[in-house]
Amino acid sequence: MEIGSHSQSGKESHLSPSKSQSMKKPGGWRAIKYILGNESFEKLASMSLIANITVYLRTKYNLSGILLVNVVTLWAGTSNVSSIVGAIVSDAYLGRFLTLLCGTICSLLGMAAMTLTASISELRPPPCQEPALCMQPHKWQLALLFASLGLIAIGAGGIRPCNIAFGADQFDTNTKKGRAQLESFFNWWYLSFTIALIFALTGVVYIQTNVSWVIGYAVPTACLALSITIFLFGRHTYIYKPAHGSVFADMAKVVIASYRKRKMRLDNGCSYYNPNNEIDTEEVCKSKVKWLNKAAIIVHDQNELDSNGAPINSWRLCSMKQVENLKCLVGILPVWIAGIGCFLVMDQQSTFGVLQAIQMNRSIGKHFQIPPGWMGISSMIALSIWILLYEKLYIPTAKKILKRDSRMEMEHRIAIGIVMSILCMIVAGTTETRRRTLALRNGSFESPLHVYILLPQFALSGLTEAFAAVALMEFFTRQLPESMRSVAGSVFFLSLSVASYLSSLIVNVMHSLTAGRGKTAWLGGHDLNHNRLENYYFLIAGLGGVNLLYFLFFARKYVSFSKDVKEGEEEDEEVELENVK
Repeated sequence: MEIGSHSQSGKESHLSPSKSQSMKKPGGWRAIKYILGNESFEKLASMSLIANITVYLRTKYNLSGILLVNVVTLWAGTSNVSSIVGAIVSDAYLGRFLTLLCGTICSLLGMAAMTLTASISELRPPPCQEPALCMQPHKWQLALLFASLGLIAIGAGGIRPCNIAFGADQFDTNTKKGRAQLESFFNWWYLSFTIALIFALTGVVYIQTNVSWVIGYAVPTACLALSITIFLFGRHTYIYKPAHGSVFADMAKVVIASYRKRKMRLDNGCSYYNPNNEIDTEEVCKSKVKWLNKAAIIVHDQNELDSNGAPINSWRLCSMKQVENLKCLVGILPVWIAGIGCFLVMDQQSTFGVLQAIQMNRSIGKHFQIPPGWMGISSMIALSIWILLYEKLYIPTAKKILKRDSRMEMEHRIAIGIVMSILCMIVAGTTETRRRTLALRNGSFESPLHVYILLPQFALSGLTEAFAAVALMEFFTRQLPESMRSVAGSVFFLSLSVASYLSSLIVNVMHSLTAGRGKTAWLGGHDLNHNRLENYYFLIAGLGGVNLLYFLFFARKYVSFSKDVKEGEEEDEEVELENVK
């Protein structure tokens, strides 16, 4: 039984100023040029810091071992999890424009503070006299460093969930022209991101490593200032959609309401709150996690509805639509957990992979040293090559042979990504064994093994991202309803965050377990030659094997991938029929 048919038109009328503003003619490309300019310079700045932060903390703050890995992984995790907070603030309070602006300003302040740490020597410990004789930073120096990184993490929380969404707001997707413009916008956005990434991983990283850290950090600081200027310069051309409430708050209401009604029984006689019959109640009731249905049960003797048919207390009575949204999120959790295992592998290359590069032969000729931060370029190249081969060669060829669309199903791509992650760690462990053996044989801090030998493990990390990460983002977007598309991005970043925190936890546990009884810990210390990093890599590979079994025998069966794919194929066929007509 369904009850509730009230209209919210009265509520919308109170939003007439913002409503009329959001309904004006879309900003279109006149607004997008400012948004892309802001995005390009912001990404150039942020990636310039992320790509080389491990080298900076190692060479300028004398951090090493467990502390270095913890700082980098925890900061990366916090930057990703803050996107959840940013999405809530944007949807419920500030709107996307103000959230983006505040996030960029926070990033600018953090980047300016990082530039100060590079330019004022008193803010850092003195340089190491020898690899084994390094003075550690004072607590106040670390406090300033962490405050700088914290501001950047807060800024990332405002930028990441809003940048693409605010650009999409500028197009009227109710028209065919608007949808085509939106698709073109995504292409231009990705192009601007790629160009910024190339500049960050080559030019800026080279300046930081081989010229000056002060200039290397002043450049991204100036880029952030320029991005804010460009963003504000176009403020009269934007579409400003008002904050409309957070989906995350609705989910919390469903959980609380379900708990409050936990003693109630679910039966055919229950009346459910379903305003305007916006959803099929029977389908929701039959789906999994049925105890959440209690949040929408109307208890008549408690007067839960007002005279207009709206809930008196939204924390006690929720709509079936709110219940369904939460069920969709719960439904992707098993696959989301499998994704964390893939991201755990990708995390290792930005920390231990770079540390390996520092202690290897990086010479090209007599006068050039490859910056350790450049190793990340190989991951990007591997990812780009696969996407080009897949889109331009595999799909057209398979379509000609099989006479139908032959895109790889998401479950297969995720499984291949997990396999790639396992191979990445096995290759990394084997390479580290060889690097360490040659360094000890030579009695030197740097191994004579050339840094090129690290390319396979970085390339496999890129392929892990190409297969698993891209498929996971697509999976989250397709499984969640259109009203929760911003949640899909936040869930994706949350998995990256959990992977970073898990990596830090494993490192600390391994250090504690292997450092006892006078033995040298597998991880920790300034010199990798005295560690057993390869054992850590093999452990992560073993966890990857467990993750593969978990995905194949549990996660992939929990959610129906094939149903989604078929629906997509049917939509494609409908589009083709419309084109024929």
